[in-house]
Amino acid sequence: MSQTTAVPSPVGTTSQESPKTGGLLLATILVGQFLAILNVNIVNVATPTIESDLHSSGAGLQMIIAGYTIVYAVLLITGARIGDLFGYRRAFLGGLAAFTVTTLAAGLAPTTGWLVAARLLQGAGAAMMMPQVLTLIQRNFQGAARGRAIGLWSLMISGGIVAGQALGGILLGLGLGWRVVFLVVVPVALLLLVAGARLLPADHGGGRGGLDPLGLVTLSAAVLLFVVPLVLGRDLGWPLWGWISMGLSVVMFAVFVRVERWVTGRGGRPLVDARVLRAPGMRPGLAVLLFGPATWGAFLFTSALHLQGDLHMTPLASGMMLVPCALTFGLVGLAWPRLPLRLQRPLVPFGYVLAAPAYIGLGLAAGGGFLYALMGALVGAGLGVQVAVTNMATEQVDGAYAADASGALLTVMQIGQVIGVAAIGTLFISLDAASSSTASMTTAAAMAALAVLAGLSSLFLVRRPKPIPS
Repeated sequence: MSQTTAVPSPVGTTSQESPKTGGLLLATILVGQFLAILNVNIVNVATPTIESDLHSSGAGLQMIIAGYTIVYAVLLITGARIGDLFGYRRAFLGGLAAFTVTTLAAGLAPTTGWLVAARLLQGAGAAMMMPQVLTLIQRNFQGAARGRAIGLWSLMISGGIVAGQALGGILLGLGLGWRVVFLVVVPVALLLLVAGARLLPADHGGGRGGLDPLGLVTLSAAVLLFVVPLVLGRDLGWPLWGWISMGLSVVMFAVFVRVERWVTGRGGRPLVDARVLRAPGMRPGLAVLLFGPATWGAFLFTSALHLQGDLHMTPLASGMMLVPCALTFGLVGLAWPRLPLRLQRPLVPFGYVLAAPAYIGLGLAAGGGFLYALMGALVGAGLGVQVAVTNMATEQVDGAYAADASGALLTVMQIGQVIGVAAIGTLFISLDAASSSTASMTTAAAMAALAVLAGLSSLFLVRRPKPIPS
């Protein structure tokens, strides 16, 4: 591995851990991540019964669904910094405890307002918990073990999405009501809290500098101004305030950059250290992890609309149709670290090259059936290289800056998904009213274009970085 003066090679290994201990650590944090991802998608299936039981307005339903995503996206980098300051174990368990309590509160909610508040607080708990997962992987696993860990991390993401939809369909199909989609998570989360307290390694975080309040305020404002109109704009008809908000977000991102330079110049610890962004692979990796999740999020969203709306499938049947895609996505992620080193980097652009025509195939196979599932499996196989992207983007980031890298990567991935769902989801809905086949083909072409952009960006990532002279 190349050594640079700006970003030293990673620290934090598993040398003091047995394979069994490392496996239990990984299982604990990945199950926590799975629960957070599951919670987003299992609720989507329950919205009609929530509306009927709580007499929720359209705005209330929007906030039940979107509130979690908005708070989660805004607070991810804050959650990463909290782990860096106070310890990753403490932050993970604290976030998991908050997530567990608020999930119980959501399941017991007597009113729409109560449920919205619980969902907002759930998002905050998830935002504290989730960055610690990737940070702990970076700090405790190296080499092939790290690649496998990131592969499982990615599998939990894709699996949580599909499992949420399928499990929600099963529970509602049994007539158990919407509350059970929240309450079923609580016992698992409680067991995980007990296991985490025993298994997660004690640490004190990075402990470098403070919380950078100016950076937190400006970045949170920038993300909030950008994400809120994207999440709510489609259902509100893209009002003028939304476009103004997104324009202001660009201004706030520029202000954030200036603030971070000022903090650095005064010898303080910026929220996102520039040395992280100068690490070989980090900037092109961020570009790939913007476009890749955008096309992935758009695919999962529009597929659910098409399968349930146009083809009249149940949520369970719709979820089962996406299982081949989730499986190939996860299997590619797990297989990638086992490939010969000479093949690992070149295969990343090839993955997106495979995904682009597979999207077109999905548009042609819009009637469903075996061919649709097959094309979905090819999409999943192509996008499964995002595991390799995550690994390459962070492989030369000093372990002391793992939290900065985790927060930046997760925030960009979340923003990418929101952009994909908002832009291509809106395109699909606007065309679907007139012709479902036109909507399917047009959005398939748009998703293929995003995959091509991800592939082109990955060309800059897979070039082996040259050492920077001392």
